[in-house]
Amino acid sequence: MDTVARDERPEARLERAVRVAEQALIEFEIAVETFRVEVDNFSRLHHQKLGPMYARLDELDAKIAEARAERTGDPEDLRLAQEARAAVLPMPGVDELFHDWIDSDGLSPEAEAMLTDRPVQPPKRVRPSDEARRLFRELARKAHPDLAREDEERKRREEFITRVNAAYARGDEALLRELSAEWEAGPAPAEERLSESEELYARLEWLAERKDLLSALARELEESAIGAMLRMAPDDPDRLLEEIAEQLLAQVSERENELAGLVQ
Repeated sequence: MDTVARDERPEARLERAVRVAEQALIEFEIAVETFRVEVDNFSRLHHQKLGPMYARLDELDAKIAEARAERTGDPEDLRLAQEARAAVLPMPGVDELFHDWIDSDGLSPEAEAMLTDRPVQPPKRVRPSDEARRLFRELARKAHPDLAREDEERKRREEFITRVNAAYARGDEALLRELSAEWEAGPAPAEERLSESEELYARLEWLAERKDLLSALARELEESAIGAMLRMAPDDPDRLLEEIAEQLLAQVSERENELAGLVQ
């Protein structure tokens, strides 16, 4: 062991360990936030494109059950018909859930157009570009609140990062550039003072707790239905939506044929 390493204060080595842990946590948080935005965007597109098809299938299932119950008069068939109809009754918040694809009166004109193959405006694509991802990562590394030591500086960074996250979620590359310029022009961070051992150990403990919270969030995203679908086609999720849409349209056709046979 050389003289420098032997004479180094334990606090200095501990402080370096804290800095390494901070950077690792920031990188992990960037990765989790990136995936969260991708899941949110894919979820929205999934509801917009496939929502009317799921609604149509539910409506057809209800009509088939009702037609079968009318034919047989069987109490069990009547019960199943009631359950199927109840599943498609309007619920509070349905407009927001399906982003105007379906309302209390049924399918919207856009939804009907999609089901009948008439021209329809496609859902707006909101997926951050590679440049937006780069800008987001740079800003997160520079302005992350975990790099602050004073409460006032932490508050400033938290407010700024909230704006960065919102811009990234919208895929707003221009705004991310503006925020990058704003950060560079802003006040220089206060010079950090040497921490005492107790503060550094407390910092390491907080970082470990934060990592556990982020790990739980990452697992929740990955295990969600949308997260699992996104992992199936990370490079071309739009194509996955198209494949699911084709399958649903085939199921709609099958249900319509089945219903036609029951009402003849």
